[in-house]
Amino acid sequence: MTLPLALLTLAAYLIGSVPFAVVVSKAFGLSDPRSYGSGNPGATNVLRSGNKKAAVLTLLGDAAKGLIAVWVMRQFGSDADVAVALAGIAAFIGHVFPVFLGFKGGKGVATAIGVLAAFSGWLALACAITWLIVALTTRYSSLAALVAAIAAPVFAHVLLGAPAITGACLVMTAMLLWRHADNIKRLLAGTESRIGQKKRGSAE
Repeated sequence: MTLPLALLTLAAYLIGSVPFAVVVSKAFGLSDPRSYGSGNPGATNVLRSGNKKAAVLTLLGDAAKGLIAVWVMRQFGSDADVAVALAGIAAFIGHVFPVFLGFKGGKGVATAIGVLAAFSGWLALACAITWLIVALTTRYSSLAALVAAIAAPVFAHVLLGAPAITGACLVMTAMLLWRHADNIKRLLAGTESRIGQKKRGSAE
């Protein structure tokens, strides 16, 4: 059964809107991640609670949203690049502007990785390795995310050569850069917190 593209794109957005940081934190009896650290409902901020298991589950859940949204499009809609790209973008936007959290969501790094994995395992692996190298070298999660985000459209073009997929990567890259504007300012000022270090300042 093939469902309308618009309906599946909406479904992708709703899947992306599921706030795993909040759900997992509540399940573990932790404080709402929006109430401490950066206030960002994402895995990095959940890690600041000191519960690594909750942070890992949040990371996996947020990534799974991107994978599932694209899978649903392929299974019940279309496998065309444009349709798949729309589902990926919708899921990513759902995480950044989730209807279930008053349109105030996370920065989208994990969900973007999930979307990239759904596009191509090799694409996701290239970006993940880029993130890991930068993160291990600098211990700046935000810098690693920014470098991986900028590299994503390049990798997509080289590995896949599909304009729609490359375009989707460009959209996510632009939004990731925008969502990390404060991090960029702190990186330039030398005040950005490193992985495992308590947050400096009030907002991430």
